[in-house]
Amino acid sequence: MSRASEALLEAAAAALAGVDGIGRVYDAPPLQAAVPYALVTIDVEADWGHKSGAGRELRIAATLYDAGERPLRLRRTIGAAEEAVAGLGPEIGGWSLVTMRHLRTRIVREPTRGWAGVAEFRARLLERV
Repeated sequence: MSRASEALLEAAAAALAGVDGIGRVYDAPPLQAAVPYALVTIDVEADWGHKSGAGRELRIAATLYDAGERPLRLRRTIGAAEEAVAGLGPEIGGWSLVTMRHLRTRIVREPTRGWAGVAEFRARLLERV
Protein backbone atom coordinates (compact mmCIF):
# COMPACT_ATOMS: atom_id res chain seq x y z
CA MET A 1 0.00 0.00 0.00
CA SER A 2 1.44 3.36 -1.03
CA ARG A 3 1.57 6.57 0.98
CA ALA A 4 -1.12 7.97 -1.31
CA SER A 5 -3.52 5.12 -0.60
CA GLU A 6 -2.88 5.36 3.14
CA ALA A 7 -3.59 9.10 3.06
CA LEU A 8 -6.77 8.65 1.03
CA LEU A 9 -7.97 5.79 3.22
CA GLU A 10 -7.46 7.87 6.36
CA ALA A 11 -9.24 10.90 4.88
CA ALA A 12 -12.20 8.85 3.67
CA ALA A 13 -12.54 7.09 7.03
CA ALA A 14 -12.54 10.45 8.82
CA ALA A 15 -15.18 11.81 6.43
CA LEU A 16 -17.41 8.75 6.89
CA ALA A 17 -17.08 8.92 10.67
CA GLY A 18 -18.99 12.21 10.51
CA VAL A 19 -21.96 10.75 8.62
CA ASP A 20 -25.15 10.24 10.65
CA GLY A 21 -26.25 6.63 10.65
CA ILE A 22 -22.77 5.09 10.58
CA GLY A 23 -21.56 3.63 13.85
CA ARG A 24 -17.86 2.84 13.34
CA VAL A 25 -15.59 2.99 10.32
CA TYR A 26 -13.04 0.25 9.65
CA ASP A 27 -10.22 -0.08 7.13
CA ALA A 28 -10.31 -3.89 7.21
CA PRO A 29 -13.17 -6.33 7.75
CA PRO A 30 -13.85 -6.46 11.50
CA LEU A 31 -14.12 -9.76 13.33
CA GLN A 32 -17.05 -8.43 15.31
CA ALA A 33 -18.95 -5.22 14.69
CA ALA A 34 -22.36 -3.86 15.56
CA VAL A 35 -24.38 -2.65 12.59
CA PRO A 36 -24.55 -0.09 11.16
CA TYR A 37 -20.87 0.28 10.29
CA ALA A 38 -18.69 1.18 7.31
CA LEU A 39 -15.70 -0.48 5.70
CA VAL A 40 -13.35 1.61 3.53
CA THR A 41 -10.99 -0.19 1.15
CA ILE A 42 -8.68 0.60 -1.73
CA ASP A 43 -9.12 -2.11 -4.33
CA VAL A 44 -6.93 -1.07 -7.25
CA GLU A 45 -3.88 1.18 -7.30
CA ALA A 46 -1.96 2.32 -10.38
CA ASP A 47 0.79 4.76 -11.25
CA TRP A 48 -0.48 8.17 -12.36
CA GLY A 49 2.82 10.00 -12.19
CA HIS A 50 4.35 12.30 -14.73
CA LYS A 51 7.82 13.33 -15.84
CA SER A 52 8.59 15.44 -12.80
CA GLY A 53 6.34 14.04 -10.07
CA ALA A 54 4.66 11.08 -8.46
CA GLY A 55 0.98 10.33 -8.83
CA ARG A 56 -1.45 7.52 -8.06
CA GLU A 57 -4.82 6.47 -9.42
CA LEU A 58 -6.84 4.67 -6.76
CA ARG A 59 -10.17 2.84 -6.69
CA ILE A 60 -11.74 3.37 -3.30
CA ALA A 61 -14.90 1.68 -2.04
CA ALA A 62 -17.05 2.59 0.93
CA THR A 63 -19.19 -0.37 2.01
CA LEU A 64 -21.94 0.26 4.54
CA TYR A 65 -23.58 -2.58 6.45
CA ASP A 66 -27.02 -2.37 8.02
CA ALA A 67 -29.67 -4.75 9.35
CA GLY A 68 -33.39 -4.77 8.82
CA GLU A 69 -36.11 -6.19 6.66
CA ARG A 70 -35.74 -3.40 4.11
CA PRO A 71 -32.80 -1.14 3.24
CA LEU A 72 -34.58 2.17 3.91
CA ARG A 73 -32.04 3.54 6.39
CA LEU A 74 -29.15 2.27 4.26
CA ARG A 75 -30.42 4.14 1.19
CA ARG A 76 -30.32 7.43 3.08
CA THR A 77 -26.97 6.68 4.65
CA ILE A 78 -25.26 5.59 1.43
CA GLY A 79 -26.28 8.89 -0.19
CA ALA A 80 -24.70 10.86 2.65
CA ALA A 81 -21.61 8.65 2.49
CA GLU A 82 -21.26 9.31 -1.26
CA GLU A 83 -21.35 13.06 -0.61
CA ALA A 84 -18.78 12.77 2.19
CA VAL A 85 -16.26 10.84 0.07
CA ALA A 86 -16.89 12.92 -3.07
CA GLY A 87 -16.24 16.07 -1.02
CA LEU A 88 -12.70 15.11 -0.03
CA GLY A 89 -9.77 17.33 -0.91
CA PRO A 90 -8.15 19.32 -2.27
CA GLU A 91 -5.18 18.33 -0.08
CA ILE A 92 -4.92 14.88 1.46
CA GLY A 93 -1.85 14.14 3.57
CA GLY A 94 0.80 15.63 1.29
CA TRP A 95 -1.07 14.77 -1.90
CA SER A 96 -3.27 16.93 -4.12
CA LEU A 97 -6.57 15.34 -5.03
CA VAL A 98 -6.91 16.09 -8.74
CA THR A 99 -10.15 14.21 -9.40
CA MET A 100 -12.64 12.18 -7.40
CA ARG A 101 -15.17 10.50 -9.67
CA HIS A 102 -18.14 8.47 -8.48
CA LEU A 103 -18.23 5.22 -10.47
CA ARG A 104 -21.22 3.31 -9.10
CA THR A 105 -23.35 2.51 -6.10
CA ARG A 106 -25.31 -0.62 -5.37
CA ILE A 107 -27.22 -2.15 -2.48
CA VAL A 108 -27.39 -5.91 -2.04
CA ARG A 109 -28.87 -8.31 0.48
CA GLU A 110 -26.26 -10.01 2.68
CA PRO A 111 -27.36 -13.50 3.73
CA THR A 112 -25.94 -13.28 7.25
CA ARG A 113 -25.70 -9.54 8.00
CA GLY A 114 -28.72 -7.82 6.47
CA TRP A 115 -27.84 -5.28 3.78
CA ALA A 116 -24.66 -3.92 2.21
CA GLY A 117 -24.36 -0.74 0.18
CA VAL A 118 -21.20 -0.12 -1.83
CA ALA A 119 -20.15 3.24 -3.29
CA GLU A 120 -17.09 3.09 -5.55
CA PHE A 121 -14.91 6.00 -6.65
CA ARG A 122 -11.83 6.66 -8.76
CA ALA A 123 -9.38 9.12 -7.22
CA ARG A 124 -6.33 10.64 -8.90
CA LEU A 125 -3.68 12.19 -6.69
CA LEU A 126 -0.42 14.00 -7.33
CA GLU A 127 2.31 14.30 -4.74
CA ARG A 128 2.77 17.81 -3.41
CA VAL A 129 6.30 19.13 -3.55
